[in-house]
Order: sequence, then C-alpha cells, then structure tokens
Amino acid sequence: MSFAFCGLLALLFIGLKLAAFITWSWWWVLAPLWIGLPLTLLVIIGIAFLIAWANS
Repeated sequence: MSFAFCGLLALLFIGLKLAAFITWSWWWVLAPLWIGLPLTLLVIIGIAFLIAWANS
C-alpha cells in the first residue's frame, strides 16, 4: 500500500466518523495512519534476515 492510499483512506474514515455514518472507535478510524509503520518494520526486518541468511 502506498502512503497516498492510506492517507486518503484515513480521510474517508474521518469524514464518515464525523458525519456519524460509522460508529467505530477512533483507533480503527485512524488505523490506516498507524498500521503502515509496523508493516514497514516487519518487511525491513524480514529483508535483513534474508540478507543475513544468504551471506552465511
């Protein structure tokens, strides 16, 4: 997922929350903004392990 997609999704969720179309908690409304960081870290760690394994 690109940052633009996540940002637009977050804006959509925020608009729906403020317009009372959804009753989700704010944690889930803002999830597109914070979910990207853990996923990026997992990918980086996975690549680092693969590189270390290939060089051993």
